[in-house]
Amino acid sequence: MHRHPDLDPTAPQEDPVEYSLRPQRLQEYIGQAKVKARLEIALQAAQQRGEVLDHVLLFGPPGLGKTTLAHVLANEMGASCKVIQAPALEKKGDLAAILTNLEAGEFLFIDEIHRLSAPIEEMLYSAMEDRKLDILIGQGPSAQTLKVDLRPFTLVGATTRAGLLSKPLHDRFGMVHRLEFYTRADLTIIAERSAHLLAVPLADEGAEAIARRSRGTPRICNRLLRRCRDYAQVKGDGTITAESAEACLHLHEVDDLGLDGLDRAYLQALCHKHRGGPVGLRTLAAALGEDEGALEDLVEPYLMQVGFLDRTPQGRKATEAAYLYLGVAPQGKPKSLFS
Repeated sequence: MHRHPDLDPTAPQEDPVEYSLRPQRLQEYIGQAKVKARLEIALQAAQQRGEVLDHVLLFGPPGLGKTTLAHVLANEMGASCKVIQAPALEKKGDLAAILTNLEAGEFLFIDEIHRLSAPIEEMLYSAMEDRKLDILIGQGPSAQTLKVDLRPFTLVGATTRAGLLSKPLHDRFGMVHRLEFYTRADLTIIAERSAHLLAVPLADEGAEAIARRSRGTPRICNRLLRRCRDYAQVKGDGTITAESAEACLHLHEVDDLGLDGLDRAYLQALCHKHRGGPVGLRTLAAALGEDEGALEDLVEPYLMQVGFLDRTPQGRKATEAAYLYLGVAPQGKPKSLFS
């Protein structure tokens, strides 16, 4: 079974080193210029009026900085931020306890918000709109509804699958922002900033080599930087050069486009086993021995970004560029020396 580095279920939710690399203020946040410009205006307006920031929904592929941005917004408003994973909210009482204990102006960040159960999601409606919580006391005909006033708070929701979010919940967010893949130039700056924070000597060419393979994703950029740091320390003089970065990433089977073993296995299954498609995601997941959601969230967005994959109503289809990458002709036929 091929495993993507971001799929390890035993990995801690909060890596201390990764946390130390996160920007704390909006000015330090690199990339996402359009989103930052909109949020900066909203922050200043809320501060001038003495109000809490409106509720914010952030969506996009994993690793683009949704959690970081939630903390940045809280810092800009001089507030703390409570973080919770949506699947951890199993009962209405779990959400009620969190909401009633929020201080005035505090932020609540719910990751993977599309995975909230329907009853818990419905509790959020009045909490977000009216700052009230409806709590049912008792059972049967004698049951009564108690309305509890909540302190003003800001909910920041994050999701990798905005299409799975219900319309009533989606519409209650005052701001909805999509985070895009990062440019190579932005990732180079991120690599240089992280290297400075880690006190790692990083040559300009080494930073560019890492950025080129980071799949447009800061989280991956920082992870590759740390692996290159290890390699340069053990195999070199501690400085990450272009040569040491190339050697390290080759060792980890990350190619020049940032594709790893799982990405290549996906393309090979699509082009060879299924003749380029169209083929369903479930069939591909079964062929690879992987979870459908992992492929949809972690593999397919970048393959689409680099132009190797089309998602159609009929299924997944490989593009001509994917065949060129694998070195085969369309429909899986070997390339002719005279073509």
